[in-house]
Amino acid sequence: MHSLTSLLALASTASAIQGFNYGSTFTTGAAKQQSDFENEFTTAQNLVGTSGWTSARLYTMVQGGTASDPISAIPAAIKTKTTLLLGLWASGGDTSFSNEILALKAAIKQYGDDFAKLVDGISVGSEDLYRNSPQGIAAGSNVGVGPDVIARYIKETKEAIAGTGLAKAPIGHVDTWTAWYNGTNQPVIDACDWIGMDAYPYFQDSMPNDISQSKSLFQDALGKTQQAGGGKPVWITETGQPVSGKTVGQSIASTSNAETYWKDVVCPLIDSKTNLWYYTLQDAAPDTPSPSFGIVGNKLQTTPLFDLGCNNTKSESSSSASASASATASGSSGSGSGSGSSASATASGSSSTAISGGSPGGVGSGQISSQGSATVTPTALSPGATGTGSGSGSSGSGSGSNGTFTSLPPSSSTSVPASSGTGLQSGAFAAAFAAIMGAIYAL
Repeated sequence: MHSLTSLLALASTASAIQGFNYGSTFTTGAAKQQSDFENEFTTAQNLVGTSGWTSARLYTMVQGGTASDPISAIPAAIKTKTTLLLGLWASGGDTSFSNEILALKAAIKQYGDDFAKLVDGISVGSEDLYRNSPQGIAAGSNVGVGPDVIARYIKETKEAIAGTGLAKAPIGHVDTWTAWYNGTNQPVIDACDWIGMDAYPYFQDSMPNDISQSKSLFQDALGKTQQAGGGKPVWITETGQPVSGKTVGQSIASTSNAETYWKDVVCPLIDSKTNLWYYTLQDAAPDTPSPSFGIVGNKLQTTPLFDLGCNNTKSESSSSASASASATASGSSGSGSGSGSSASATASGSSSTAISGGSPGGVGSGQISSQGSATVTPTALSPGATGTGSGSGSSGSGSGSNGTFTSLPPSSSTSVPASSGTGLQSGAFAAAFAAIMGAIYAL
């Protein structure tokens, strides 16, 4: 008999979930109502250049302005046939979390199978471990909880759904990749069915992070999270590049760079059938935060601010050429393995290029060749490494040289957002939460 983890892993290879993150309030603090969620979900489903963006990740089960009523995103999801990654806010203390459980139970009772069949999974908490870490506290986000609390809340959530239509819903926790890679958080990993990773190369200003580095930075983060997860499925619960805002390190916030990030990072995730919730459809209603990650601006529209097509993008696990390669690498922090595709090409001109891709932990082989005799084969890189290879050749008497590579140590420190969501909670907790969000995203 397969374990739940094995079944989840098998399911992830057969199909993938695609969606966006949705806060429970607007940027003014006003609570979203059912019609607001319906408009957002419908817009996501009809975005020009895309298909299949039919899931919504929530941060709380509680409707804004109430103590424990179920969030109105649920009837909106039922009406629009939108699936849900439910979220239970876990940093408000035991009383606040008890209200999250009450709202979850009420939703199960009120909406029954119509609700249960739409649930992709349940997330207990969001970036609580990061916000409780020295790094998070230094960034001004000092409202978090430790791993023992999150593990206890996961246990309470499993008890709450036992014997209900959600009894088999996979439960996990969402946090920054740096939190997962921190060995002190192992109790949470042990308690999870799946691992939710938030990763933003835009914020990693302790290392080269211009947009050309985003792909390698993201893959490095994913590889470290997979290593920490010990084989449990990793879901990408937040990632993105801002369309406007300040420059962080070398990363410039612009629609052009957001499009590059979509092509380089998001499209391969789609191709590789990875569960993904992008941040975000809209974070600028009615006010535009800085930075802003919303892909539709401050008015809901199905025409995005940049091209979301993936037709010309090859995934990390496939290529139009039928060749494959594998690599294994190890570092001081552990070992990892991965596979990738290699491809060669012959051009009618003077040169041709084929570059391979590999999953985190390994690098596939590739060639740079010409009609002449020149051939360059880049060497494999260790985890966390990036590099470039160069070669040249001319018809008849080509020449080439080995590429040069610069390695980034796996232990490199990074800077990541303290939190990523808007208006996740309301009531007595609203003021404290708003302060955290304001410090990071000016929300």
